Amino acid sequence: MPPAALQCSCIAVIGAGHVGACTAATIAQRCPAIKVLCYDKDKKKVAAWNSASLPLYEPGLKEMVEDCKRSNLHFTDDIARCVRDAQLIFVAVTTPLKASGIGAGEAPDVRYWEETARTIGALATEPKVIIERSTVPVRTASTMAKILRPPCSALRHEVISNPSFQPTGQAMVHMASPELVLIGGDKHTQAGRDAVEALRSVYLQWVPEHKIKTSDVWSAELSKLAANAFLAQRVSSMNAISAVCEASDADVTEVARAIGTDSRIGGKHLDAGIGFGGSCYPPH
Repeated sequence: MPPAALQCSCIAVIGAGHVGACTAATIAQRCPAIKVLCYDKDKKKVAAWNSASLPLYEPGLKEMVEDCKRSNLHFTDDIARCVRDAQLIFVAVTTPLKASGIGAGEAPDVRYWEETARTIGALATEPKVIIERSTVPVRTASTMAKILRPPCSALRHEVISNPSFQPTGQAMVHMASPELVLIGGDKHTQAGRDAVEALRSVYLQWVPEHKIKTSDVWSAELSKLAANAFLAQRVSSMNAISAVCEASDADVTEVARAIGTDSRIGGKHLDAGIGFGGSCYPPH
């Protein structure tokens, strides 16, 4: 029986940063029958999550974590336990820019994803569904799938994509009522379809069915990169328009308000400023 056809009783999230922690906490709250293990190799970070002083701030996160830690949410540095117990494994590790070699300072460094794949392959004793959660270059899932083949692992694991579109500062609101849940998997194999359905069944416990969309893996990966690019372009465009406004005595806030009323454009991400950022922008 494919792993995705099994009842999901445990989910692991590898990487207890912003994306991983928000994902783990939301699933734990919305799916009380599922045990959620959130792993990080940084013991100090794990200790902070298990304390009253969380390592990061997101409105609503602390209350949710404190509530769920009493029941089904567990922060741990035991990767073997996570791989052993979980049927679904979210991967939310960092993707920094390469520090050296070809593409240094420009290309994303996927070594942490490769390392995670090797660890899962070495520790897994049954097939797993592995889910990309952080922003990654297109074909990262293919790279992980290749690593998870023999000799790294004799088992057949499925790697699917579920990119996070949650905005910083509104992550918990977005996770509770997302505009979109995108799941990318292999539509051409039964194992791939089962993996997508396994994750879809988790989201269906609180997300309306019409908001859950499926695609192939590479389209899901590229959709997140494209979203980041479009948002960055909007801010960059308004910064360019602000220069024109300064030269013509126009008010950039009034221009932004005017064009934002056009339903084809919308009013979000039209604030000019000294710059724009976010953890995903520099590498992607």
